[in-house]
Order: sequence, then C-alpha cells, then structure tokens
Amino acid sequence: MRARTILVVAAASACALLPTTTAVAGTGPAPSPNKQNSTANPAARSTSPSEAGNPLSVKAQAAGVCSDAYQIGATAYINRAGAHVASVKQFYSPRCSANYGYVWVWQSFRDKIKDYDVSTGVYSYARDEVVGQDWWNATNSQEFWSLPADTVKECTAAIGTLRAPGDPVPGQVTTAKRC
Repeated sequence: MRARTILVVAAASACALLPTTTAVAGTGPAPSPNKQNSTANPAARSTSPSEAGNPLSVKAQAAGVCSDAYQIGATAYINRAGAHVASVKQFYSPRCSANYGYVWVWQSFRDKIKDYDVSTGVYSYARDEVVGQDWWNATNSQEFWSLPADTVKECTAAIGTLRAPGDPVPGQVTTAKRC
C-alpha cells in the first residue's frame, strides 16, 4: 500500500512538470520601450515589489535581474484548496540575454499561512532541467526571483513551487512553453 502511495505521488509530481499549453516566442509584440522600465513610465522607476514583477525591486536586484527585464508569455497560478495562492511568470532581459522565473505569493495566502517554502527557476526543454533555480525555506516573503538563466536560445517555461507546512508535496506550476 505504501509503495502504491509513493508511486501515485511520484506520477502526480511528474505530471505537474508538464505544461498544458504552448506559446511560441514572438507571438505578440514586445512591450514598447516606454513600457519597459523607461523614464516615461514612473511606476517602472519605483523599487517597490509588485504582483506584476518589478525588476528594479530590492529582491530582483539581489537576484541579479537586469533592469530591462519584462514578462514574456502568460501568467500561471499555483492553486491550493481550489484557490489561487501565487502567480508565476517568466521574464526576459534583452540587454543581459537572460530569462528569470518569478513567484508572487498572494496576500490572502500570507495572511493565513506562515513560514512556507518557495522555489522558482526557468525550465529548459533542451536540457530537461531547471536553470537558475533558487529556494527559500520557512519564509513569509511575497516576492521571489530566480537567478539569471542563460536559456534565451532554448524553449523555456518559468516554474514555481509553494509548499505550506503539513503539505506533503508543494503546489507547482509552469508557464506556457516559449521558444
């Protein structure tokens, strides 16, 4: 019985790594320069963290995120008990030629759960591995950036995990595949 439980958990975890949709790089235009952290956009000059992802925030800068990074692809959501608890996004920096994973933990989750575990990175389909991954254990922070991933010439997806105390496995999601 224990072996069957372990196999079910392992199979479910493996399936969680597979994205359900595919997006191709170049679908839709890149943000105009005045939307990509220019002086014409006062919000972009702020160093405040945000759900949208601010590459100028203190945590982004500590992770080595380049200031021109912007979101590529759609946002994915980590769910727990049928509700969104975190957003996961992939960012791209043309200047630094790097991708980044980003997790924003929703305030409603943070108000209820303390000291959760989080990870984020960029999944490389070519390498079949997560690149630039970083982990935080027993944290109550809201904003998490991966380390820079040298994956811009590969098909990628951002990956994020969130595990509350007592949960046997983390909630996990990947953004859509980008090539």
